[in-house]
Amino acid sequence: MSSNESNSSSTPQPTKPEGKPGSPVGMVALSLILLAGLVWAMAPARAKFEPAPLRPVPADCPKTTPTFVPSDVTDVPGVDLRMLSQAQRNRVFYRLNMEPCPCGCNTSIVACRISHPACPVCPDLIKKIVAEEQQGR
Repeated sequence: MSSNESNSSSTPQPTKPEGKPGSPVGMVALSLILLAGLVWAMAPARAKFEPAPLRPVPADCPKTTPTFVPSDVTDVPGVDLRMLSQAQRNRVFYRLNMEPCPCGCNTSIVACRISHPACPVCPDLIKKIVAEEQQGR
């Protein structure tokens, strides 16, 4: 037997399909996978942020104060305003509710008087405002 005959009697060799390289869905999937791999490979490294450690605030650190919010109190404890007219009382309450207390509490004068009865600044300031209104200033 010749060598050609021995090859032909053996099992047939598989043949390659002609013309069709693959299904369109497979090609789209392969393209998306390759594109995703390319994007992942080209992505820049991300910064690894960590929160700042919590430490006590140093004593020399300037503290921020909240913004001043006026109050709407209509009665001052321990202050008799009956000697004033209604218009004068309105002006006194306007000033007591709109002016911030200089003690540093960042509340209105009358709100400081109510919430901090031991404040050394409020009583004198309230008396001064009432006296100014009595004099007609």
